[in-house]
Amino acid sequence: MQFVPTDLPGVVVIEPKVFADPRGFFMETFHAKRFRDNGLPDAFVQDNHSQSARGTLRGLHYQIQHPQGKLVRAIRGEIYDVAVDLRRSSPHFGRWVGVTLSAANRRQLYIPPGFAHGFCALEDETEMVYKCTDLYSPQHERTLLWSDPALGIPWPIDQPLLSGKDQIGLALRQAECYEE
Repeated sequence: MQFVPTDLPGVVVIEPKVFADPRGFFMETFHAKRFRDNGLPDAFVQDNHSQSARGTLRGLHYQIQHPQGKLVRAIRGEIYDVAVDLRRSSPHFGRWVGVTLSAANRRQLYIPPGFAHGFCALEDETEMVYKCTDLYSPQHERTLLWSDPALGIPWPIDQPLLSGKDQIGLALRQAECYEE
């Protein structure tokens, strides 16, 4: 397993070792000691599985209380995955990083608590799974506007399929953020 830092401290791409032969492949997607040795959490409390049609954009979501760290990977298809730093005390506040995760490249992305998270499905029937460091708390969930010009995220689609809550997310200047 290789741990590759991104431009945002704490957001890490994990590249597993893949052992492939004519029968298929094997890879380790989580190893508590290796994660801990690389400064990542070694305990997750919730696993989620999402399936999306091509062009679906989900996010940018976060929880103002009970913030969740997320370990994200695509197990079918491809996603463009984005993390936005929402910690007001961070020198990287409002900055984002985007990574392509796919069943083919088998990469994972760790997003620490204090970040908004969103993704766009780039293929039909894309499936992604993710582990969370805290439980879902709907009363604390917030949505940052995916298309906020202040963020300037170049999503790979022009007219995404959005949920009602994602259509009315707040701009960064209006959003409730983390005070550390």
